[in-house]
Amino acid sequence: MPIDFNIHIPAHIHGILATITFLDIFDIFIVAIILYKIYEMLQNTRAISLVKGLLVLLVLTVVCNLLELHVISWLLQKTVTFLFVALPIVFQPELRRALEHLGHGHFFRASVFLDDDEARSVVNELVKAVKTLSATKTGALLVIERETRLNDISATGIQIDGLITADFLLNVFIVNTPLHDGAGIIRGKRLIAAGCLLPLTENRTLSTELGTRHRAAIGLSEQCDALVLVVSEETGTVSVAENGYIYRHLTLDMLRERLKPAFSKQETSFLKQLRDWRREKK
Repeated sequence: MPIDFNIHIPAHIHGILATITFLDIFDIFIVAIILYKIYEMLQNTRAISLVKGLLVLLVLTVVCNLLELHVISWLLQKTVTFLFVALPIVFQPELRRALEHLGHGHFFRASVFLDDDEARSVVNELVKAVKTLSATKTGALLVIERETRLNDISATGIQIDGLITADFLLNVFIVNTPLHDGAGIIRGKRLIAAGCLLPLTENRTLSTELGTRHRAAIGLSEQCDALVLVVSEETGTVSVAENGYIYRHLTLDMLRERLKPAFSKQETSFLKQLRDWRREKK
């Protein structure tokens, strides 16, 4: 007896599928790319937690409507409405970053990274310089530029455009010189400016142990995707600020791991697993 492989499709679903055209598929593809790019910008930031919370509220609202829990549904609907009004305020740094990406043409364009050898060389020179600065308790502030251009920040300092080496950085941050108190801006493998002014964070919940350098590092990381490296003048402690958070008391190995993604393209976990699987098959 032959087996019937025909799958029964309900009439209304069949009717919907029959109306789909190539332009509809293209439209869905473009929307998917935009949503993915938005997710890329939000991942590993404070905004992603807020988005997850908003999605939970939306799901609860739908469930309560289905269960006809009218009072809870009314409260959730009002809460969601209020949150949508408050989103431009809550997501102000992320919205600003997204608009800057669009203005610079970075929304659909991949970031420019150094190749592996160049990235490794720059990271080694930075770690070597930080080791000396930390040992001598010489304060330093270094901003590693990513997708968001920092021309407005670099314009507040002295233009340099020098190749990154440990000896060069140690000379830039000599105590009691004009460049020591400001921030250095790194673009790729070059220090493009030094003595730059950074915006201070307005976060009032930070520890009183954090000085001006640390607050400036956090302030800039709140407004853009830069990674900011700080060496404390009082204790020699090494810290890194990223996405509005500061990670303190880093060892040199921890610092190296933090710096690598800022200079070289990192494989996604899926691609890494696929590459490892293909290697095992060979």
